[in-house]
Amino acid sequence: MPKMKTHRGAAKRFSLTKSGKVKRAKAYKSHILNKKSSKRKRNLRKGTYISTAEQKNVRVLIPYK
Repeated sequence: MPKMKTHRGAAKRFSLTKSGKVKRAKAYKSHILNKKSSKRKRNLRKGTYISTAEQKNVRVLIPYK
């Protein structure tokens, strides 16, 4: 059976932890930042995990990561 192709867009956005969770960055940090508070922007820097419902779909996109 041939190798599966990695979805390159997903590979740049998601990474796996040792325990198998899928890490992601938070959205809304790219532009229109002057109306957002410093506290809000600071919290957007922190990464988070994908919901368990979506993890199965993302794993298909990044099979070798």
